[in-house]
Amino acid sequence: MGRINICVKRAFIFVCVLIGIISTLLLAITLFGHGYAHEAEEIEEILPGIVILYVLEAAILVLSILGVYGARKEKKWAVVLFSVGMSLASLYLFVECVKAYNSKNEMEELTREEHLAMMPLSGAKQKDIQRIYNMQTNFKCCGPVQGYQDWGTDIPISCLCSDEDSTDFKCVARGNNTRFVIHYPNSDMSEDDDHKGLMDEHMLVYEKPCLPILISVESYAISLGIGVFVALTALWDIGVALAITILCQMRRKVHVPPAIFTSQPPQYRELCDTAESV
Repeated sequence: MGRINICVKRAFIFVCVLIGIISTLLLAITLFGHGYAHEAEEIEEILPGIVILYVLEAAILVLSILGVYGARKEKKWAVVLFSVGMSLASLYLFVECVKAYNSKNEMEELTREEHLAMMPLSGAKQKDIQRIYNMQTNFKCCGPVQGYQDWGTDIPISCLCSDEDSTDFKCVARGNNTRFVIHYPNSDMSEDDDHKGLMDEHMLVYEKPCLPILISVESYAISLGIGVFVALTALWDIGVALAITILCQMRRKVHVPPAIFTSQPPQYRELCDTAESV
């Protein structure tokens, strides 16, 4: 078996350790996202994706440990498992990146159709109304499509643009025949107690609708995710290239000059004998 170049060995171990650290962090993030989705009661929709992430990240962590073990102990089988496993994982992640990029426009269109189906908001489901309220609070917007006009005469208080918000977000005056209402979607209050009108005509609302902002945020999140996955794929490919280099060095035979043994006495003894005879 050949000797492994020390520089290649150290570089491979460093890459394996880096892959292991990143895999551990991704496992922690996935676990946190799993808990958050479970609390938000959205676990059924994303559970298959979460399971795939668990399996992939755990497998990558195990492969990184095998890579370090194989390099340090010069175990060929461990390096082979690392290179094969990482090659398959890299190929899978690359295919998923291509699929995500191709489905980017489809996801944007699906989001648009989903929110347009809620219109008019006066007949929307309570669950959909709650989603729009959260969107308006987080994105500082009002209404999905046409701004505050989507709400008709009763504009939710989450559309209210305060004096502090007016410096960062553009606000407009609402119509004369509209009013702000305080609505608590998750409460068990009666309809009369659930709505409280605020008729101050000087109150402003956010100008921008929420749907374009939501689509922009989703598009950015998809692009960011693709960029992260491409970077991970590149890191994994570097590890595979180093593993193949180590395997090639293991297969290369080291030529050791053969040892020559002779039964003749050392030359200095012959010289000594010659000197004594003289």
